[in-house]
Amino acid sequence: MLDVYIPEGALRPDAERALLTRLTDILMIAEGFEPTNAAMRAVSWVFLHRPATTFVAGSPATAPRYKVVATVPEGQLDDLSRAEVVAAVTEAVLDAEEGKRPRDKGRVWVFPTEIPDGRWGGNGRITRLADIMTRATGDAEEGRNIAEKRIAASRAERARIPD
Repeated sequence: MLDVYIPEGALRPDAERALLTRLTDILMIAEGFEPTNAAMRAVSWVFLHRPATTFVAGSPATAPRYKVVATVPEGQLDDLSRAEVVAAVTEAVLDAEEGKRPRDKGRVWVFPTEIPDGRWGGNGRITRLADIMTRATGDAEEGRNIAEKRIAASRAERARIPD
């Protein structure tokens, strides 16, 4: 899931559409899916938000500010892939401006967010990472094994990071 905040008129409409597709591809790749995987693409949603005004230090911003919240099930991202998502999304947003403004990475904030396993809901039920990986691979045992390894690695990584 992507929540993308783009101020009205900040990008040309076709550049914006291309950006939303590119952001979807970036997140799918980070999660380990091929962007051409129709089953996974069908559940890769983007919610476009239109802030009327963004304020910086209490005053209206003089240039567009962008926010992208990439939400994935627990175990889909590690430190490296989170950093890659932040860098790739930032570059994609700035590319979409087509050189119309200074290329300022400080105007793009990206928040990769993981939802704990057992708390991802869709289709009226809880969907675990094993369910998602089974759908992606077509094999329940392989899906379960991939999910168990990814979740264990994610929890071990989190345990090393102080609050």
